[in-house]
Amino acid sequence: MPFPTNWATCALAAVLATGLTAQEPATRPAAPAPAAPQQQQGLDETLKHVDDLLWYQKLGDIAEVDKVEYTSLPPQHVTNPKAPGATNPLIIRAYTFIPKKLDRSRPHSQPLIVMIHGGVHANFDTGEAHIVRELVDQGYTVIGTDYRGSTGYGRQFFEQIDYGGREVDDVYLGREFMLDNYDFLDPKRVGIMGWSHGGLITLMNIFQHPQAYVVAYAGVPVSDLVARLGYQTEAYRALYSAPYHIGKTVREDIGEYRRRSPVNHVQDLQTPLLVHTNTNDEDVNVLEVEHLIEALKAAGKKFEYKIYQNAPGGHHFNRTDTRQAKDSRREVYAFLAQYLHPLNPVK
Repeated sequence: MPFPTNWATCALAAVLATGLTAQEPATRPAAPAPAAPQQQQGLDETLKHVDDLLWYQKLGDIAEVDKVEYTSLPPQHVTNPKAPGATNPLIIRAYTFIPKKLDRSRPHSQPLIVMIHGGVHANFDTGEAHIVRELVDQGYTVIGTDYRGSTGYGRQFFEQIDYGGREVDDVYLGREFMLDNYDFLDPKRVGIMGWSHGGLITLMNIFQHPQAYVVAYAGVPVSDLVARLGYQTEAYRALYSAPYHIGKTVREDIGEYRRRSPVNHVQDLQTPLLVHTNTNDEDVNVLEVEHLIEALKAAGKKFEYKIYQNAPGGHHFNRTDTRQAKDSRREVYAFLAQYLHPLNPVK
């Protein structure tokens, strides 16, 4: 159901409610060590409640904002498959933004953008509100999925992370949800976009479902996990080798990390694609994306790309509010519009 308009009151109530439930009796038995400290998990859930309501404040003037639930594939790792509900489909939450001025009277008449958040463990939050607003202003309906492993939903969902695995299905099934529930959306005008980890999921979606999307944008995409974990920190590598995740290091199972890396699936590209990277990216080193670009060229694939030279902002260079960032996003929007034909394309 749509978010309430009295967001400030509800936000305070959410904070108080979450804070109360987070206070555990001193006599409670000690739980197994969580993936993230329990106190942090509680804080994440509190911040998520508040941020959910901020979406309405930031986008409610131009969009019908909603948070929906749908089911995806069961968990990848199940400790006890015989436990009640252990292999049930996972419930996924997603945000939907439908332009208020959109003509819904004609079936299959409007475009859809699937927008994917980044971060190993993060969520679709209002830090992306300016980009969602720009998309809605153009006439796009947008869905943003909090795929398995996203923060804000407690330890159990956090530990469902499946990087480059079933999270890809979570996002794809968000696309299916929108087309099943809104008949004004055109299944032949669906685009997908994301940055960083979201860029990886974008690439894996178009490689696995080439007929589902007519265009894609991957910004500073994680592209090669084998190379990536070679230059990242030990703490970062531990997020992948954790028992509830891949459970092995790269050295122990190179093939599994290759399977989850877009660079090893470039032969499946059929969708028009734009890739951006930046030479001073402090997170996804340009060498990863260059490897992807060279692999696509070697496979004889047609795509577009741009390597920015030391653009201010590093990893976030075209997601900030600077003129250069806005100019870069206009390039992205112009590319998407060639295939999605929104009502109000950027000029």
